[in-house]
Amino acid sequence: SAIFTSETPQPIDPKDKQLLKPLAALGKGNALGAPVSFLRRTEYTASQAPQHFANATSKDLNRLRNDPKRRKVQSVDKEDPINILRNIAKGFDIAYPEDAFRGEDSTTTLRGAAPTDAEIKAWANPKHPTKPELKLLDSYPVLPDLDALPTSGAYIVTKFQANPFGVSETYDQRLDCGLLYPIDDPAKQAEHQRKMDEWDSNSNKPQPLIEYDYDFYAPNDPTAVRGIKRKFDANDPDHDDPSLYSEEAAAAAAGTEDGGDSETSRFFKYNRVRTYETYNQVGNPDKFYDDSIALSLHDPETDVGTVPGYTKRLAKAAYYYPIIQRTALRAKRKVGRGMLPSQLDEERIDEFNVTVGDFPEEALETLREKRGELDPSSQPQQQGSRSAAQDGGDEEATG
Repeated sequence: SAIFTSETPQPIDPKDKQLLKPLAALGKGNALGAPVSFLRRTEYTASQAPQHFANATSKDLNRLRNDPKRRKVQSVDKEDPINILRNIAKGFDIAYPEDAFRGEDSTTTLRGAAPTDAEIKAWANPKHPTKPELKLLDSYPVLPDLDALPTSGAYIVTKFQANPFGVSETYDQRLDCGLLYPIDDPAKQAEHQRKMDEWDSNSNKPQPLIEYDYDFYAPNDPTAVRGIKRKFDANDPDHDDPSLYSEEAAAAAAGTEDGGDSETSRFFKYNRVRTYETYNQVGNPDKFYDDSIALSLHDPETDVGTVPGYTKRLAKAAYYYPIIQRTALRAKRKVGRGMLPSQLDEERIDEFNVTVGDFPEEALETLREKRGELDPSSQPQQQGSRSAAQDGGDEEATG
């Protein structure tokens, strides 16, 4: 026998519908669907919230909430230029509290931000940020060396792809006093002008730098290096001695009115080594402090090997020197053998007779401007001393 369902299902009695519910739906149905006021933000509860808070909160909590001492002070905008300057001045005030400015703010002077006790203690007892067990042995203030600035206001770091003097096991000191003479190439100038025309001054890209070719010159006599370095050493008491030059003019050797000891009759001879081309160059002439700087630790008390009578030009400090660009050079190869020499080859200089002297007045004026950009306080002093020297010279001439 078999059991078959009816083709026409029978209607279910309303009393039996509860038996067809799933197991999860069984139980207290009213509790699941009942609204809960504290879980929903209804219009009624929203309007009554302040009243409930006032009625349900203790008086102590209300008093602490309204206490002016516990209110959060509005923070100063960290990106505000005035705030940045105040925090920069704060660092100098902590290091040199006797020089801290305490007056009213003006267009030329600005009070530093108030240092915290933790910052003052951190300066008095410095610790390494990641190695607190290290002990500080010495410290150096970081200062600019204003007297060493070139007329451009910054230095150029040059790296040769290979040793210009060939492979050697020892360092050739002629590299310390070599000369790089930029070649005036119209094609290079035109290429640089094209890049300048395409450059947008409002963009974040740095201003394009011209990529020169250079003729490299070095002293023909390696023994002349010591004399060259002494001539450029302002601390050497004998840096003006003409005998430091390695060469002497033929006229001076034969005898002149001054006995052959004239400064103009002596020189250093530099011979051309080869031509180099720029293959990599980075730098920003407008923001050259953003890339890299040179840092030199100087302590006069620990100087060794100095010449007796040396003057101590610099105090103890870590002196920084701005770098406007870093250039990588490689030897330039001639393209196409057997070609006629170009105009640049015909105008190339084979040797230099180098003498060392003081800057002309135009260069000194440029140096004063560059120093004033780093230290504005030095500008009026230099101009005042210059005018005083001129007045003294006029009095001496008229007397």
